[in-house]
Amino acid sequence: MKTADAYWKTENGSKYLQQLCKHFAHKLDTTCTPEEGRIDFPFGPVKLRADDGGLWIEVTGEDDETVARAKDVVDRHLARFAFREEFEHMPWAA
Repeated sequence: MKTADAYWKTENGSKYLQQLCKHFAHKLDTTCTPEEGRIDFPFGPVKLRADDGGLWIEVTGEDDETVARAKDVVDRHLARFAFREEFEHMPWAA
């Protein structure tokens, strides 16, 4: 399994964590608290953590292609939720 993670500095990490989890909860298994979340995508789990300084996300997939897909899904949805902060994408590390 491959993973990639990123930490984005924002005062609204908990808000975005909860928005992501709630958005996908109607289609996928999710768990969510204000500080931690998990979204079980078919291509692999996405783990989320929020603290006072930001939002940490880890995506997991079978190969580079599925990890790239997971990163794209996260980035596209966060861009919609965090448009006021001019969010473009997470600063992913492989």
